[in-house]
Amino acid sequence: MLDFDNACQHAAVPAEADFARWAALAAATAPWAGAPKPVTLGIRIVDEQESAQLNRDYRGKDYPTNVLSFGHELPDFMLDALDERPLGDLAICAPVVLREAAEQGKPAADHWAHMVIHGVLHLLGHDHEDDAEAETMEALERTLLKELGIADPYQEKPLDHE
Repeated sequence: MLDFDNACQHAAVPAEADFARWAALAAATAPWAGAPKPVTLGIRIVDEQESAQLNRDYRGKDYPTNVLSFGHELPDFMLDALDERPLGDLAICAPVVLREAAEQGKPAADHWAHMVIHGVLHLLGHDHEDDAEAETMEALERTLLKELGIADPYQEKPLDHE
């Protein structure tokens, strides 16, 4: 189940159903995927001011960023008692995502999908703090994005020559 909140109404944001599909694809890679409990995820689309504030408050970095992941770290006995499995929350900054897509020359919807998948993988415990972790996480992102027909976001595009 997706709890979706678009707090950045002025930006071009995909439909809630797209966010749900992208999140479900990434969540299906979890070791507990397919368990009888439904998974809950919150996604809030934010502006640059809110993104910068969250990034500053929770990561000590004073600038807006594309996606922030906030996991629900509950002990197993609490998870067992719940009717749903809370995955966590994502804050995705619409202006940053749209700017990055334009700068990278990729369709905005592809970049939105990448940010959702990237954020959900963080909630599942994946990280990119060192080269080995980054390689594992990026390989999984590539695989999932390929299932959606989206090009490798980490592949450098060749320069156009006139």
